[in-house]
This record gives sequence, structure tokens and C-alpha cells, in this order.
Amino acid sequence: MTSHRRPKQPSRTRVTVLTTAAVAAVAFSANAANAAPTEKPNKDDVKTKVDKLYEEAEQATEKLDGATEKQEKLQKEISTIQDNVARGQGELNELRDSMGLAAAAQYRAGSIDSSLQLFLSSDPDDYLDKASTADQLSAQQVDALEKIQEKQRELAQDRAEASEKLKDLGATRSELGKKKKEVQKKLAEAQKLLNSLTAAEKAAFAAADERASRGSSSRVNLGDTPSASNFAAAAFAAAQSRLGSPYVYGATGPSSFDCSGLTSWAYAQAGVSIPRTSQAQANAGTKIYSQSGLKVGDLVIFYGDQHHVALYAGNRQVLHAPRTGTVVRYESINNMPFQFGVRI
Repeated sequence: MTSHRRPKQPSRTRVTVLTTAAVAAVAFSANAANAAPTEKPNKDDVKTKVDKLYEEAEQATEKLDGATEKQEKLQKEISTIQDNVARGQGELNELRDSMGLAAAAQYRAGSIDSSLQLFLSSDPDDYLDKASTADQLSAQQVDALEKIQEKQRELAQDRAEASEKLKDLGATRSELGKKKKEVQKKLAEAQKLLNSLTAAEKAAFAAADERASRGSSSRVNLGDTPSASNFAAAAFAAAQSRLGSPYVYGATGPSSFDCSGLTSWAYAQAGVSIPRTSQAQANAGTKIYSQSGLKVGDLVIFYGDQHHVALYAGNRQVLHAPRTGTVVRYESINNMPFQFGVRI
């Protein structure tokens, strides 16, 4: 027999839930339709953000340079200590061999001294403590053992110092890796912003940088400001010879530079060694707080944290490696926040 049951009606609760969901979906669609599209950043906004990212990248670059310099210094110090340890171990072996030869000679003669027997069966410290009280050692033997003891102490100190420096080197290498990633991240963010521009805007950016680099190579009026010294003149001439070389973070020449890489390289060509980073260079000589007191070849420190350095070129112009995407060029001293000059 065919069933004549009435179909089950949806519950009131289920109807309410479905109705609410439908209303919400309609409202969401309406809001999505009426929402304003995300605005594309204009060229000026992009330039401001990119300039800021480049500045942050340069700050990180100077810290990277500092970590690199520290790593190189530690590696040299460790190498020197290891050489000293190897040399000291050789001297210690010779001292021990000489004592051993004396013992062997007495043994062959059948009259080995009791003091040498004691030496061959115990460490030198224990030997001296026991033998000196028993008055068993000759003055020559005491002197030889004291030399062995002193050499052992020196080697222990050198090995401990090398161990500490190796730990410091490991930490410095870790810091180096972090700073590299920080620089790369800032540069990648800047590039991403630049990629958001239209082809015309990108061309405008490139043209502006090209004009700045080309216009600063030979057309700048540097006036007749004297050099700070013969060394400063030689350093400035060396830097001038690198006009047009690209900025590369961490680079120290001769074909590419970052800001402090250029200044340290230039002074090195003049036979003068200055620190690697801009912050260290800021304390490398006599400070000059007035722009009017600057002379050609003086270092010029910019920004409150001193993360940028240039060479004074005369007539309120500096010669420097500005940032990623640019080249070594002249620029107005007023384009950056001047802190002070440094005369080497």
C-alpha cells in the first residue's frame, strides 16, 4: 500500500539560520561592491618610502661592515695566538727532550739520578715540590724544570685566550649573517615598491638618477677651497678617480664601494689607515662643527646615528657613494643632515 505521509517541514530554527546566512551574504556582496578599490601608491609616495628603505639599508650596511671588520680582526688575532701556541709547544718539547736526554745518559752509565727518576714519573709541579724539600736537584735541573713550568703556563693561557676568541668569532659570524639578511630585506622591499610603478614612472626615476650621476661628474663647481693636508689631497684625488663606480653594500673598492668603503679606500691610497665604518671614522680625527671650516679631503659625517660619510669636495659639495642604485658622485652637502666634519 502506498504511503500518504506528509513531507517533513523544516524546523523554525533551521529556517532562521538559513535566512540569516542569506541576509549576511547579500550584505557582504553589497559592501564589497561599494568598497573603494585599493589605491595604487603614487610616484612621490613610492620615492619617500624607497628613500627611507635605502637609508635603513645603509644603517644596516654600516653595522654589517663593523661585524665584518671585527671578524677579520679576530681571525688575525686567533691566527697569531695559534702560531704562538705551536711555537711554544715546540720549545716545551725541546726542554722536555733535553731533560730526557740527561736521564738517558745517566741510565746508560748505570747511575741515573734519583731526581731524574722522579721527573720521569711525575709532573714538573709535583717534582719541584718534592725534590726541592729533599734537596735532590742540581741548580741546572731546577732551572730547566722552572722553564718547563713557565712554558706550560704560557701555553695554557694562550689556549684559553684562543678558545674565548673562537667563541667571539662564532658570535660575530652569526651577527654578520643577520645583518646581511637585514640589508637584503630592506633592498628587496625597496625593489618591490619600485616594481609597483608604471613603466613611465620607472623611466622617470631612472632618468633622475642618471642626471644626478652624469651632472656630478665634471660640471660641478668645486671652487678653490684648499686641501686639509697633503694626505687629504691625495685621498680626495683617489676618490675622484672612482667617480661613476657603483655603490655596492659592503664593498671597499677598487671597482665598487659603500660610503665608508670609499673613504677608507681613498685614505689608504694616500698611505693613511682609518677605521672601516662611518661611526668609527667619526672619531678618527679632529671634529669640525662648522661647514665653513671644512677643507677638501675632510670627512663629512651625516645623520644623527652617523651612518653616512663623505669627503668634502669644496663649495658645499661632497664626494661620496650615496646608496644602492647610484654611483660615486658629487652632491650638495645640504641634501643630507650634516653633523660635523673630521680632519684626519
